[in-house]
Amino acid sequence: MAVKIKLKRLGKIRSPHYRIVVADSRTRRDGRAIEEIGLYHPVQNPSRIEVNSERAQYWLSVGAQPTEPVLAILKLTGDWQAHKGLPAPAPLLQPEPKADKRALFEALAKDGGEESKGEAITQKSKKSDKKADEAADAAAAVESTEA
Repeated sequence: MAVKIKLKRLGKIRSPHYRIVVADSRTRRDGRAIEEIGLYHPVQNPSRIEVNSERAQYWLSVGAQPTEPVLAILKLTGDWQAHKGLPAPAPLLQPEPKADKRALFEALAKDGGEESKGEAITQKSKKSDKKADEAADAAAAVESTEA
């Protein structure tokens, strides 16, 4: 049985993401896989590439053949060079860590907290003022008739 390391496509029409899988060469592109060994998300900037190096090394050592796209990914991660005994490439770019939203909110609340005093920023509409006045007049009229 010939074993290939290939990409299994997932995602919507214009937002693909892939799983790096080990599968029989006769199976369909998105068919049954023997094992999933990684992820590839090309749409993110920089592309997200995660490969389980231990499992990739094992499958390469037992004779699994990577397809061309997977070979390029393995060269980027350094797994192909480790398999062949070549020097490792430069490390992959990592996305910048996202700021903690809670800490950012608390910092903004601290800075801007002195300016606002909990009052409404928007003005009341004239319709609501008229309705409030009419309700107060009606309540006053009911109290005066009772007294």
